[in-house]
Amino acid sequence: MIKFYNPLGKVCMTSDYFAGLVGAAAQSCYGVCDMATGGTSDSLKTIVLGTNYPDKGVRVTEEDGKLVIELHIKVTYGLNIAAIVRSITHKVKYAVEDATTLKVERIDVYVDDIV
Repeated sequence: MIKFYNPLGKVCMTSDYFAGLVGAAAQSCYGVCDMATGGTSDSLKTIVLGTNYPDKGVRVTEEDGKLVIELHIKVTYGLNIAAIVRSITHKVKYAVEDATTLKVERIDVYVDDIV
């Protein structure tokens, strides 16, 4: 749960909301095949919930009022990985800041597989 204050009061947003927003923005980028599981908790969710769930491969945390986003992705073989990562970071940062007015501190992108 991420909380912030604006002139109208307190706003609370769940991690699921951010995971869905970030996941959709990342998957719409050219060269991203799928989101990868990012650790044991994601692996367990895959077993229980199946292969597709909203926060697969996405972790959003808050540090000093700014967001830190961690993405685990699978990319298409033969494409420039650096260009894909640049595209993802720009698109995700824009999507999150536009939808929430919160600042993104950094986006860590991990390429876990090449398909």
